[in-house]
Amino acid sequence: MTATDSQSLNISALLSRRAHAIDASGIRKVFDLAAHLKNPINLSIGQPDFPVPQVIKDAAIAAIQGDKNGYTPTQGCHELIDAIWRRLEQEFGWPRAIEHGLSAIATSGTSGGIFLALLCLLDEGDEAIIPDPYFVMYPAMGPLTTGKMVAVDTYPDFRLTAERIERAITQRTKCVLLNSPGNPTGVVLSQAEIRDIVDLCRAKNLLIISDEIYDEFTFSESREHGRFPSPASFTRDCLLVRGFGKTYGCTGWRLGYVAGPHDLVQAMARLQQYSFVCAPSMAQHGVAKAFDVDMQPWVDRFEKRRTMMLEAFAGIAEVTQPGGAFYGFVEVPKRLNLSATQFVEQAIANNVLIIPGKVFSHRDTHFRLSFAQKEEVLAEGLSILRRLMQA
Repeated sequence: MTATDSQSLNISALLSRRAHAIDASGIRKVFDLAAHLKNPINLSIGQPDFPVPQVIKDAAIAAIQGDKNGYTPTQGCHELIDAIWRRLEQEFGWPRAIEHGLSAIATSGTSGGIFLALLCLLDEGDEAIIPDPYFVMYPAMGPLTTGKMVAVDTYPDFRLTAERIERAITQRTKCVLLNSPGNPTGVVLSQAEIRDIVDLCRAKNLLIISDEIYDEFTFSESREHGRFPSPASFTRDCLLVRGFGKTYGCTGWRLGYVAGPHDLVQAMARLQQYSFVCAPSMAQHGVAKAFDVDMQPWVDRFEKRRTMMLEAFAGIAEVTQPGGAFYGFVEVPKRLNLSATQFVEQAIANNVLIIPGKVFSHRDTHFRLSFAQKEEVLAEGLSILRRLMQA
């Protein structure tokens, strides 16, 4: 009997509990539903529609042509780490020095940074507090780390306040995962709200993990005194998680960075050495130039798109005004007597792709709409959604 003649293995029986606990992304399921559509109006994905700035592309190309294609140090190439520290010192006054208890490393996207952080923090049964609605990867971090992700209901205003966090704290709580501007809601916490969270976490000996992937995409009314509201403005006892993909249109480069308490960041570097090894080398050299690029014209353009979205649903559906990112989290009108999933199915039948809220939440009352689309495409999609709500 040859190997090809033997009975197939029962692979399902070999899979770990961890693998069985992770379902396919609800976003992928929407794409499966829409697979038969031709040229759909895609308002589903958080993929910026602008090109990578030329100076960043040129730097990445030069790195490839200059044979900088091997491994970098696990922590990241010197040019990028230097650029990160210049940015952090300018923005928060964070000094680059081990004696100040701070470190930074480049990661394979912000998702890679969050994954490594939670692997370092959570033992079996330990808890991390997350908002609900949440970014889709947050709940999956429970089975992946053997910890428990405790979701805090933030409806109807979608603000993860200190008061809401405090009610969820137990003896097993290790950290609080903030996401501001948030995905899927676009909500930006205020300086005062963040200061309250910092004070609470300091009193309870909890680490703040601040997922700030949309830090540059914060709209005018959310920048207090010209600054983006961040826990790093009030404390160095937080893990700052940022990335380059959303801000500079290079999502496929999978590049982010973390900065914060030295012992934690170095523990993450050790885990990265045996997992991701290092972030993509040519991408690191490319984005080392990123902080010199002014993306404000694009942020202003996205702010106008936000206005288009809010105006389209005015008087028809409730939408909490997003202060950043490029999403609207829209409540399906109760008079339609439809779940968000049912409404999304109707939208897909009318050639518009959006994501049901249950992908991001325990509730199925809202849908996420991305306005990272060209204005004429966005306008057409909004018109169809408005018509469906008026039916």
